[in-house]
Amino acid sequence: MRRDGRGRGVSVAAATALVCALGLSAMPETAYAAPGEPGPTPGGGTGGGTGGGGTGDRSLEAVRKEVEGLYRKAESATDAYNLAREKQARQEKSILRIARAVVKAQKEMAGLRKRAGAMARAQYRGGGMPAEARLFLNGDPGDFLDGVTLARKGEKATHGLIGRLARTQVALDRYAESASQEWERLDRSRAKKAAAKKEILRKLGRAQRLESRLAKDERERLRRLEEDKARGAQAKWLDTGILRELGDGATARGGRAVGFAKDQLGKDYVWGAVGPNTYDCSGLTQRAWAAAGRAIPRTSQEQWRLLPKVSVKDMRPGDLIIYFRDASHVGMYVGSGAMIHAPRPGRQVTVAGAGSMPILGVVRPDAR
Repeated sequence: MRRDGRGRGVSVAAATALVCALGLSAMPETAYAAPGEPGPTPGGGTGGGTGGGGTGDRSLEAVRKEVEGLYRKAESATDAYNLAREKQARQEKSILRIARAVVKAQKEMAGLRKRAGAMARAQYRGGGMPAEARLFLNGDPGDFLDGVTLARKGEKATHGLIGRLARTQVALDRYAESASQEWERLDRSRAKKAAAKKEILRKLGRAQRLESRLAKDERERLRRLEEDKARGAQAKWLDTGILRELGDGATARGGRAVGFAKDQLGKDYVWGAVGPNTYDCSGLTQRAWAAAGRAIPRTSQEQWRLLPKVSVKDMRPGDLIIYFRDASHVGMYVGSGAMIHAPRPGRQVTVAGAGSMPILGVVRPDAR
């Protein structure tokens, strides 16, 4: 449910957190078709169904499983897309730095060549005779000694100029090679990003088509079925006694991150979004910790890979819970056995049970 004003959003969040922590259902029991049983159809006695073509002979549970699987695969591909996008941005910056260095080196090379040309013209005006030979033909001892000093300085300057020309040319060659390598990497990142995006849109499109074929009352039952499954998993997690081990004390930064996440409750999930009005799962956690003054990676997989890990029993509010074996989903622990996350397309940022999905592990952005 979307928020109806700030106060209402906070009260709904608190009530939901309590329900999630207890692992109880806030809704009356509803009977669903068992897997393999015919599902309801718009005209098949469900009543009030509008829009969509119904599930036909497919059970609502089968639809839930397929939709959930498609969104999970899309979420995993989204991490690959976001990572490729980040790499592309870094490579574009690297290419820009190389281009600036090339311009600087080219300017230096032009100046050095100009000086070398001036020295060559000066020698030509001297009849092409080396300065050392002209010295020995000079009959004045004083001029000879002064000439020796100047000749040595000129020779040193010539060698220095030649050395700088050689070094600058090496630098230009190196920049050219680096630019070529970065362009190749950039092309690979673009290709990966394009492939990931294509896969994401394919999965999202199929999941959305499946949901759109459901009647209105079936879509609501699908939502409740998802919530019942999550509550069942949470209740099983709480049965382990984990809640007795968890603490509710957050650090100052962790508290600010949690506060930011709570302020986003009710906002829509949108693929690839990082706020301020819509989020995907890792976009929400990244922005929450940015608001707390801590920069963290963009994707849930990178958050899992790069942030310090802590035991589940030691997690505290503000910690990030990474879900599924491929680290494709993330939520923020907020205390009392609950977490806040952006679930999937068609859903809003919400409070859920911390154990409502398979936990891979916990990471702590402000580990000390």
